[in-house]
Amino acid sequence: MSSPAPLTGKIALITGASKGIGAAVTTQLASLGAKVVINYSSDAAPAEALVKKIGSDNAIAIKADAADVKEIERLVKETVEKWGRIDILMPNAGISPMKDLENTTEEGFERVMGLNVKGPYFLCQKALPHMPSGSHVILVSTSLCTLSTVTPGYLLYNTSKGAIEQMTRVLAKDLGRKGINVNAVAPGPTATDLFMRGKSEELVKTIAGWNPFNRLGAPEDIANVVTFLAGEGGMWVNGQILYTNGGMTVG
Repeated sequence: MSSPAPLTGKIALITGASKGIGAAVTTQLASLGAKVVINYSSDAAPAEALVKKIGSDNAIAIKADAADVKEIERLVKETVEKWGRIDILMPNAGISPMKDLENTTEEGFERVMGLNVKGPYFLCQKALPHMPSGSHVILVSTSLCTLSTVTPGYLLYNTSKGAIEQMTRVLAKDLGRKGINVNAVAPGPTATDLFMRGKSEELVKTIAGWNPFNRLGAPEDIANVVTFLAGEGGMWVNGQILYTNGGMTVG
């Protein structure tokens, strides 16, 4: 008799889960036995297609604004009503507009910080009462936080992700007391539709050349690290930022 998949019985909630890295994580967690909640903000078609691919017994799609606390509360409520608890929480939804100091507006600042920082912060807060000991929170940063050649246009985005890295370190101390691990994955350039949009083939090759493997990351590369952190192998990893970029940045 074959042994059950390692995440059988686990409930995973991922925001921004219908495309790119979120979709790869969702698919991989489901393949390992988890039941998954696919949060999306506006476009229902990719989310519903993912539910169909995984199977409606093991996946549901919930539309919610991951920057709005009331919407976050509803997202958690609907998840718990469906499956009773949350074992794996990944606040993945985010935006990365190119804004240096001169071109940052107050409205733009609040939008980025709302989705990239406030959303994950309060999602963790609202999910916490429904997360048993042994659960995992996996936040999302970026390898740009350690890239010495980062350009000024990433100021606003990196500001938000710097906050995520500090949230990871301190939240790990807070939730560790409850038996819950908190870590972050920090991807490098990853070949998602969003990343590739508007980039010439020459630029993509240049960016790939920054990596010793001479390629971009794939969404599945990031999903592999997330599933490690979400499983038994990640039980003694807490408060860490895992730079998942194939060696583009080291140290």
